[in-house]
Amino acid sequence: MPPLRHLHFAILALLLTSCSSFQPRHTLTQTSTIDALLAGSYDGTMTCRELLTKGDFGLGTFDHLDGEMLVLDGKVFQTKSDGKVYQPSLDLTTPFAAVCRFSPQNSFVLPVKTDMETIKKFLDEKVPDKNSFAAIKIKGTFRKMHTRAVPAQKKPYPLLADIAAHQPEFHMRNITGTIVGLRSPPFVTGIGVPGYHLHFISDDQQQGGHILGFELTEGTAFTDVCNKFHLLLPEGQSDFHQLDLSKDRSQELMQVEQ
Repeated sequence: MPPLRHLHFAILALLLTSCSSFQPRHTLTQTSTIDALLAGSYDGTMTCRELLTKGDFGLGTFDHLDGEMLVLDGKVFQTKSDGKVYQPSLDLTTPFAAVCRFSPQNSFVLPVKTDMETIKKFLDEKVPDKNSFAAIKIKGTFRKMHTRAVPAQKKPYPLLADIAAHQPEFHMRNITGTIVGLRSPPFVTGIGVPGYHLHFISDDQQQGGHILGFELTEGTAFTDVCNKFHLLLPEGQSDFHQLDLSKDRSQELMQVEQ
C-alpha cells in the first residue's frame, strides 16, 4: 500500500505542475507593448516555447520583426515576407505577442457574401462587451483575402510605420482558412491594438499574414471573452527600457494596421 500511495502523490504532483504552467481560461497574456514595437523595439525577449505556456491561440511577430505570427491549436506559424507559412523553431523569440487559452463561450454562423467591415459590425452586435478582450476564431471560405507580412529588419531599426509603407502584400482568391484575431478595448491605447487585430492562415498552411481586408463567402465565428489581462514587460538588458514611450503613436498604429 505505501508504494501505491506514493504513486498517487507523484501523479498528483505531475498534474499540478503541468496545469500550473498554463494561464487560466479567459485570460489574455501579452509580452511587451504595441508602442514599443512602433518605436522600433524588434529584439525578441520571449521564446515561442515559453509563449505557448501562456496560451494556445493568438498573434504577434518575431525577432527582428521577421514576419507575422499566428498561434492556433497550440502551434506557432510564421508568415514571412515571401508570403509563405513556416513552422519556426520554438527557440525563436518574439518582441510582441498576445495569446490566450482559447475557450470559446459562443459560436455564430456569419452573414454570407460579406466583407471585413460587415463582419466586424456583426461581431460587435453579438459580443457587445467592448470593455473586455475578445479572442475570435473564424473558419470560413473567402472570395478574397488581402494580407501583408513585414520583412526581417537590421539595426539600426527603422520605425514600423516606415516599414509598413513598403510592406509586401498578398492577394488570395477563393481560399479556405482560419482567422485568428483579437478585439481589444479602447483603453489599451499604447499597450495593445484597440479594436480588431486579425491574422490569417490557409487550410493547407501555405499562405497567411496580417489581414488588411477580406470578402467572406461563408463561415463560422467562435468567440472567447477574456476578462483578465496579463502584461509581461521585457526584463534584463532589453532596449525596451531605453525607449521614450511618452509619445502618442495612435496615427502611426492606424497607418500600420491599415
